[in-house]
Parts: sequence; C-alpha cells; structure tokens
Amino acid sequence: MKKIAFLLLFCPMFIFAQTGKTKTVVKNKAVAKVQAAAKGFTLTGKLDGFKDGTEISLMANGENQALAKTKFSKGSFVLKGTLTEPTLCYLVTSETTNNPVQVYVENSKITLAKDPKKPGAYIIKGSKSQDEFDAFLNKFNPTVQTLSSLAGSINGLEEGPQRQSLMTIYNNTMGVLQNQIDSFVIQSHASPIAPFILNATSQFYDDVVLLNTRYNKLDESLKTTASGIQLKALIDSKLAGAVGTMAMDFTQPDTLGNPVSLSSFRGKYVLVDFWASWCGPCRNENPNVVENFKKFSSKNFTILGVSLDRPGQKEKWMQAIHDDGLTWNHVSDLQFWNNTAAQLYKVQGIPFNILVDPTGKIVARNLRGAELGAKLCEYLGCN
Repeated sequence: MKKIAFLLLFCPMFIFAQTGKTKTVVKNKAVAKVQAAAKGFTLTGKLDGFKDGTEISLMANGENQALAKTKFSKGSFVLKGTLTEPTLCYLVTSETTNNPVQVYVENSKITLAKDPKKPGAYIIKGSKSQDEFDAFLNKFNPTVQTLSSLAGSINGLEEGPQRQSLMTIYNNTMGVLQNQIDSFVIQSHASPIAPFILNATSQFYDDVVLLNTRYNKLDESLKTTASGIQLKALIDSKLAGAVGTMAMDFTQPDTLGNPVSLSSFRGKYVLVDFWASWCGPCRNENPNVVENFKKFSSKNFTILGVSLDRPGQKEKWMQAIHDDGLTWNHVSDLQFWNNTAAQLYKVQGIPFNILVDPTGKIVARNLRGAELGAKLCEYLGCN
C-alpha cells in the first residue's frame, strides 16, 4: 500500500529560491524601461510593539542577504531599494525571525499595516504583484488544505472500500488544483509573478511535460526575467528522460567494441537499464530484471544495459554480465559516472532505468521490483 506524500501548505510562505538581485540583467527592453522609470521601491510600514531602534530587514525569498535594512522609529519604518523584477520578500526583525511578514515587492510605493479585523494579518497596498499573489493563494490554499487533510486520512487506512472512496475524492480534488493552475496561466500569462507561481506549484505534481506546456504559454517577455530563466532551467533539468518525452539517442560500444545505438531498437519496447558491476543494489535487482526479460522477450521487448563501470575494468563488467545471466545487449564507454549516456539522462544514482516504447517515447522510468513486471504487463500483456 502506497503512502501519499504531500507537501506543506504555501501559507504562510513559499520556500523556493527566487532571486531579485539588482545585478540580474533584464534582457527585455520594455521591462527594463518600466523598471527604470519606477526608480525603485519604497516600502512604508507601521507596526505596533517594536521599540525605537529595532532593526528590520527586507529579505528576498531564498536569499540570505538583505535587500534593504532600517530601524523602527515611533513604530514606523521606511525601506528603499531597486529590484529587476517583482520579488517575494519577507520582513524580518530580531523578534519575528520565526514568523516573518510576507510581501511581494515591486518598484512602486508600497504601504503595510496590521489588519485591525484579522489578528496576525496585514493590509498591503501599492503592489499589484501582491494583489495577484493574494488572489491566487485565496483560491489555491483551501484546495491544498483539503488535499493535505485527505492525504492524512488515506495514509491511516488499509486497502479497502473506504480508502478507495477517499482516493477518488483526492484525485478529483487534485484535478481541481490543476485546473486552478491552468486558469492562472490563462488569465495571468503576462504577470511578472507567473514564472514564480509555476515554479512553486510544480512541487505539487510530478509532470515536467505539463510544466513545460504551461511555461510555453507565458508571455515571451517573462522568459528573459530572472524567475523565467530559473523556471526554464528547472524544466530543462527535469525533461531529460521524462515520461512523455522522446528518448534521446546515444551510441556506445558493446562488449566486443561494436557501436550500438539506442535508436537501433526502434520498433520494440526497450528497457534502458543503467547499472554497474560494483553497484550492490543493481546486482540485487538483476534477478528481477532477468525474470522479466525471460517472460517478455518474446513479446517485442528487449533490454539495453548501460554500465557505469570504471575505466580499465572491462573484465569486471563482463564477469558481472556472465555471473548474473544478463543475456541481452550491453554497452559502456567505461567512464564511471561520466558515462555519456548517463550524463545525457542526468542519472544521479543506479540502478535506474527508462522504458521506451516502439515509437521512441519514454513511457515509464525507474521501475524496480514488482513495478517492472506490472508495467510490462500493462503494455505487453501478461498472458
């Protein structure tokens, strides 16, 4: 029975790296012109309970260096600075390090004050980004809270009708959450906070192809901002070997030194299996891989083993193939973690595999134990 892993709520803050450093180059001339005309931000606040001289700092999300600092005077403070783009920030004093005030800062005149009707809440005016951020969270956070509550209930139940019923509700609610993200992209595709929202909400689903689709709907001007560049880098790092993408071709020598390409197996289901003779978990998994190869090799299925063995240790690689009965195609450039195929697919640990369908599309990844046989049954049939 699988547990449902669920992230913490966005409230009271996002914990993601987003830089708003002044040294960042804004390539889009229109954005640069608007920011230059704004001549920076002025954040004025009035908060009760702070002695004169208490230091208050404005910290950008994910950064340790303050964007601006000042001291309270008669309960008020004024912070000034310049940003290259709207940035999620936190107001921190020596008395609020564990509960900072969250504010989306942009180059404008912004005011902040306690909300007299809501203890612990603040009224922020003058930041359009803050207004858009709040509007999104007001819809999104209740859905996240529901999902979190459902996950807790589901994880406490054994398999059965009650768990299945809650799973149906959970999946439907997850669909609502995804629709909320899509609606935000459609309505706010040109909003400067959109790249950050997509980066943050991507933590709630493991589908980089969907994230890339959403990214491509953003206004082109956002893609050259710091948060847009950061989002694209995240997507590119995850797209390598992602389910739903086309497998990237590579060629390496087999045990006889003959070049073998992944593309040469087009037309078959291929399990590209990254392993090594020195890898204990790989060797422990090999009997399961052998069993599935014997079961499915007559059903348009094969395996391409890619070894991360060390330079000069070809004999150990070949001995492991013989000892473990791995009677399928094997390749390696014997470059350890610098194996070119492993680098291409950004392999961080082994055993690791991807399942490629006859068209060359990746349909599954990291299949081990019973999951390998179940997935092969799904595509090739069990009879």
